[in-house]
Amino acid sequence: MICDGTVSRSIEIGLRVIGVWPDSSYMVLRRAFWMITLTLAQTFQYRYFLIHVRTDDLSHLMDGLSTTMSYSLLLLKLTIFWINRRIFYDILTMMAQDRNDCVTEWAVCSMSRTIDVSHRSSNLIIGLYSMSVFLYGTGVLVAHTDDPEEQLAVPARELFLKMELPFESNTSPAYELVMITQFFHQLAAATIVGVFNALIVSLILHVGGQIDIMCRGLVEISSGDDAFDLRNSTIKALIRRHQRIIALSADIETLFSYIALMQFLWNTLVICCLGFLIVTAIGDTQGTTMLIKSLFFYIVITLEAFIFCYAGEYLSAKGRMIGDAAYEAKWYNSNPTQSRILLLLILRSQRKLTITIGKFMDLSLERFTTIIKASASYVSVLHAMS
Repeated sequence: MICDGTVSRSIEIGLRVIGVWPDSSYMVLRRAFWMITLTLAQTFQYRYFLIHVRTDDLSHLMDGLSTTMSYSLLLLKLTIFWINRRIFYDILTMMAQDRNDCVTEWAVCSMSRTIDVSHRSSNLIIGLYSMSVFLYGTGVLVAHTDDPEEQLAVPARELFLKMELPFESNTSPAYELVMITQFFHQLAAATIVGVFNALIVSLILHVGGQIDIMCRGLVEISSGDDAFDLRNSTIKALIRRHQRIIALSADIETLFSYIALMQFLWNTLVICCLGFLIVTAIGDTQGTTMLIKSLFFYIVITLEAFIFCYAGEYLSAKGRMIGDAAYEAKWYNSNPTQSRILLLLILRSQRKLTITIGKFMDLSLERFTTIIKASASYVSVLHAMS
């Protein structure tokens, strides 16, 4: 069973392109395409870095290293998703079941609001990543046309992605073909990164919506002042929803835990590189083009780190609401059997819902501040070395 409409169409298209969405055609070929192209791009990017690490300007090295590490992170994300695709299918199935179980008018309205917010957020995030590629490419083209050294007979023309290719790419039409290929591949790669970030937002919003529906159900069963007697069907529905919330959160944690670990390490380094480029560009009279390239790229990478950290914080905060709602449900006014069931629900709700960084630590806004502080420290060191 595949959820219909719970995940936005833009996310679905992106996941079909990388061969993750269930029942997609030519899934193996799509995965092979991404694996081959990303591996080739990484080979040429790291080759450029190794050749120029001792001879090139530090700002150029940081510029190339930031995009290189972003590609490395995307390759790791794709690999983890391909390995855990069955867990992703289970998540989609549970989301579809949650949507079908919305029988009350309030639950349907709550689910519709969650889906609407999820779709809007997804389109915004994917759009921001696509826009960052256009601005980055604009900065490369502006730097190429404005550089006075470009008036030489054989200028060393800059590519969108810094690569050491095995053929001469400085002359026409090879240069134009490489630039077009790099641009569209970079645009596709950035869009897929945006799809992954939009996906975790959609999943966490869905879990939060299910928690809101469950809390509303707990409040409604004890809305009166007198003793109440629950029907078995009502208790079973609450328990079943709670079990599905726990199972869905556990699957999201399994799917994104090691992605979050890679994200935590890579984002710290990429934000450091981009921060260094922005600081040096501000102090340079001719740093406008570098600002055009780096500033929006810095914004979306920082947004990427914030999305993951906020997702963990949001999930933990929402999880605590279940125990609070169950405790306030006047369980002491029900019959002994139902009281024990509600007490067990309270105890089970104390199990923390969260996303961890490789099973080591929880994602939270505190971790986001750690990333920013560490990046700022590294920027200071690099600026002192330059």
